[in-house]
Amino acid sequence: MQDFNNKVAVITGGASGVGRSIAFKLGAEGAKIVIADVDKKALEQSEQALTAAGIEALAVVADVTKQESLEALAEAAIERFGGMHLVFANAGISSGEGGNMWEYNKNDWEWGFNVNVWGVVNSINAFIPRLVEQGEEAHFVVTGSGNGGLFSLPDQPIYTATKAAVMMITENLYHQLLGQESPVKVNALFPGPHVVDTGLFDSDRVRPEELPIDPNKVDSGIHSVDDMKNMMREYGMELETTHPDHVADNALKGLREEQFWIMELSEKSAKAVQDRAEMILKGINPTLPNIL
Repeated sequence: MQDFNNKVAVITGGASGVGRSIAFKLGAEGAKIVIADVDKKALEQSEQALTAAGIEALAVVADVTKQESLEALAEAAIERFGGMHLVFANAGISSGEGGNMWEYNKNDWEWGFNVNVWGVVNSINAFIPRLVEQGEEAHFVVTGSGNGGLFSLPDQPIYTATKAAVMMITENLYHQLLGQESPVKVNALFPGPHVVDTGLFDSDRVRPEELPIDPNKVDSGIHSVDDMKNMMREYGMELETTHPDHVADNALKGLREEQFWIMELSEKSAKAVQDRAEMILKGINPTLPNIL
């Protein structure tokens, strides 16, 4: 897709972070934007900012863990703009793991999988049939992560597991639509090349009441990218970060170039991917990736 002017983009997790940046980047090129999120306050602020920038935008409160919520989102986009050309299954959370995984509260596992995995499945079920029915070029973009999608960091086993599942789901969807010669294309967006400066580490702000946090839970001590930077400094290291706008620029570039793998890897991340492949092929016991 070379021209985004007058295209309609639907973005879950669109009130902040990468989703918000994608909304502004596409809007600046003339796209009509539908942002969806469970964070009502951030959603309202983002809609106002988009409108102030001269971007035609619609904000819809939507919960990706509920199929009917995404069905309503799709219908709202069609009713307002007449169709959809770009759908970003971007919503994701970190359930704040810390300590031994066998001691985690089941609520953390359930919340992580509900948003990160079922959120993608629900998005596929809500949007793909509508995109296919339109019979014109469209893109369904899933936000993945190097952590889980490409290699494994053992301090976030819930997040890693969900992103590993999401990667396989996305690849399978790509092959199924390609096999049908569908004009609907699938893309896997990997934010990077470094840790992206978003609110992912503060996901508890949108945690559902029905899956409360365990009051005895081990606190990882990391609730923001700044917390991670401070921790790294204690070990004499500086953490490199990436702004969400940079990820959004890569997303638009990847769409124009018809790339499935939309990613920019750091030198360390690329080596971690290569090392992991070699460990698998040669039967070598896994070692920790050095990506920071």
